[in-house]
Amino acid sequence: MPLFEYSGLDAQGRKVSGKIDGTGRKAVMQKLSQQGVFLTDLKEMAAASSSGGIRRLSLRRKISPVELAAATRQLGTLLGAGIPLDEVLATVADQTDQSALSSTFMSIREKVLQGSPFFEAIGEHSGVFPDLFINMIQVGENSGTLDQVLNRLADFLDEQARIRSRIQAAMAYPILMTVVGTGVLIFLFIFVVPKITGMLTEMGQALPWPTQMLITLSSTLANWWWLLLIGVALALAGLRRYRNTAAGRLKMDRLSLKIPLYGRLNLFIATARFSRTLGTLLQSGVPLLKALDITRTLLNNRVLREAVETARKEVQEGGSLARSLKNSAAFPPMLAQISAAGEKSGQLEPMLFRLADTYEHQTDLSITGLLSLLEPIMILVMGTVVGFVVLAILLPIFEASQGF
Repeated sequence: MPLFEYSGLDAQGRKVSGKIDGTGRKAVMQKLSQQGVFLTDLKEMAAASSSGGIRRLSLRRKISPVELAAATRQLGTLLGAGIPLDEVLATVADQTDQSALSSTFMSIREKVLQGSPFFEAIGEHSGVFPDLFINMIQVGENSGTLDQVLNRLADFLDEQARIRSRIQAAMAYPILMTVVGTGVLIFLFIFVVPKITGMLTEMGQALPWPTQMLITLSSTLANWWWLLLIGVALALAGLRRYRNTAAGRLKMDRLSLKIPLYGRLNLFIATARFSRTLGTLLQSGVPLLKALDITRTLLNNRVLREAVETARKEVQEGGSLARSLKNSAAFPPMLAQISAAGEKSGQLEPMLFRLADTYEHQTDLSITGLLSLLEPIMILVMGTVVGFVVLAILLPIFEASQGF
């Protein structure tokens, strides 16, 4: 069914616009007229059934977790109010400001009107909706609790977006300081230091080793900066290629968990994500084996992924989740302890949520601690470099003044 974009005036003379589907222009004009809309413009968009046109449009720009969370909460709220699913999808598509997400929901609505289950229609847009989303929708649709599942999904996406935003905001200052400091030092070494060292060389006296080292560094940067850039680019490309291999990815992921401070932060983030995702899936009715399989795919660290995969296999063979996690020694011991308590009491989901809250709090503390350590380290490094430059420049001047 074709999709049309319209603009016009309502009964009060206010401007209105949006998207609507219909069998043709006349049918759409009649439908809008019944709604009290006086059309000023009507344009046909790509049909939802045409060889995935809208689906390609929906993937043209990546949809942020915040936008997806807001749309998911709207879906859950409207469904909870008893509004039919096709009307809910049309409403959310019309209200969202993100054109790609709007087109995606209109495409999903078209599939639903054709008789496809909601989760299958969403599954055709795997580039927008993760496996977690699709599987929880399937469970909610089969159990008749779709509105509740959507609200849980919205809570989960909001929490993940909050953590990501916290990390990005915390790292903005150190990254900015590093870029600015590096830029200032490069400017000094390429443009300022050569002029000063040139004057010192013309004095015709023996130069101390710090000054000679400064002249060498400055000359290298000024004359061979392009070669240094090529070297850095090749090194990064080689590192990236090595990381894309199975052995390289595993080794680097293992190393990322052992780096002082950063490794601890990385582990806390992964544990919080694992606990909250697994708890959300189990609470929504997803079987444990399926929940572990989905949760595994959301972990970026290969070491932790293999630990979860091993735990899933042992649970499938009748083993305990807590014992499997404990034997892997990849996650913090508290995860195995909480899992054991939850399995014994039958309250695994709320236990996992509490653990997620704990590690999210620990993540905030770790970020604060890392920043409090990074700032003095950056100041110390910058001060050392600047002090070396000043010392290298002043030393020959002092020696020359003593000779008079």
